[in-house]
Amino acid sequence: MAKLSIKDLDLKGKRVFIRVDFNVPLSEDGLTITSDKRIKASIPSIEYALQQGAGLVLASHLGRPKGKPNPTMSMKPVAARLVELLPGHTVKVAPDCIGAEVQAMLSAPGEVLLLENLRYHAQEEGNDPAFSQQLAALCDVYVNDAFGSAHRAHASTEGMTKFVKQAAAGLLMDKELEYLTLVTKNPPRPCVAIMGGAKVSDKIEVIQNLIKVVDQLIIGGAMAYTFLRAMGQPTGKSLVEEDKIDLAKQLLADHGGKLLLPEDHVVAEVLAEGAANEVVTTIPDGKMGLDIGPKSIAKFSAAVAAAKTIIWNGPMGVFEKPPFDNGTMALAHAVAESSATSVVAGGDSEKAVRVAGVTSKISYVSTGGGASLEFLSGIDLPGVVALTEK
Repeated sequence: MAKLSIKDLDLKGKRVFIRVDFNVPLSEDGLTITSDKRIKASIPSIEYALQQGAGLVLASHLGRPKGKPNPTMSMKPVAARLVELLPGHTVKVAPDCIGAEVQAMLSAPGEVLLLENLRYHAQEEGNDPAFSQQLAALCDVYVNDAFGSAHRAHASTEGMTKFVKQAAAGLLMDKELEYLTLVTKNPPRPCVAIMGGAKVSDKIEVIQNLIKVVDQLIIGGAMAYTFLRAMGQPTGKSLVEEDKIDLAKQLLADHGGKLLLPEDHVVAEVLAEGAANEVVTTIPDGKMGLDIGPKSIAKFSAAVAAAKTIIWNGPMGVFEKPPFDNGTMALAHAVAESSATSVVAGGDSEKAVRVAGVTSKISYVSTGGGASLEFLSGIDLPGVVALTEK
């Protein structure tokens, strides 16, 4: 179902509340932003609204202040960065996110008011109706551009939509929904999903949902060893979720023709950077699988090369510790070289394509983390459901 977009709204002279995701990493003293990519991700929506003649109220959480003010989680460093990213526009930072003092600071057209951390109030995570109504009173128009928080039914993402006439998606939210819907609802075929990471339990819902959509599902990372054990293969000291072996057996029985599993493995006695290792087809006792081997890389890369749609979530090995990064890096390059529509979701996968230097060759890298995982699992996101239908 298509949702109303910020581009569908008349913003001229309106006060627009944009729920952004400015949950940026800060230094321990809370004074310095160590990565501003989340701020930059919402700049297109902010600039669009300003160009349309709106006055903006920006709102976000930052960290986990547990319902009370915490100076190390203030939005003040974010405001300072916004001043640099929005030259020519006044950026004010409010002392709170509700109350008379905030009302008195509300922005005129062309101005930006950044509210203080929403989670300084426990009512934000509690989705309190009275708090939601106070937030809604700050605006004429509501826009949600915080896809990374869309899986949370909080006051600023879901509750306040009940007190506004229209709730629209920002440009970032629009793009997330466009690409994630494309790859999960009616993807160009063949459609290949690459699933990695440590645990089957972290990805059960994603696997169960995507297996119904894709033509092939590649399983790598430590979760592959649970499937190999389910097939009766030895796994040595590799990470295996004993309580998920029956689930793996069921998935193999129901969808075995779609699943692609590693045929060889890079193993070592210990998990350490530069550890002595070897490539094996059968994992011996006393050793653990830490990456996929060259045969598996070739098989997975061939599936990727033939695809028209690719979804990737999770690394193929312990890619933070070379030499156990070869499989993940090889897959990153294979996805980048493909002509398919490719969507990368999840922090580790985003990091992998960045380390491989191929981010610009991926069709879309989701900003969502947990939200993108839930979307791929087929779970309705409260912050998306709450938006107005077109």
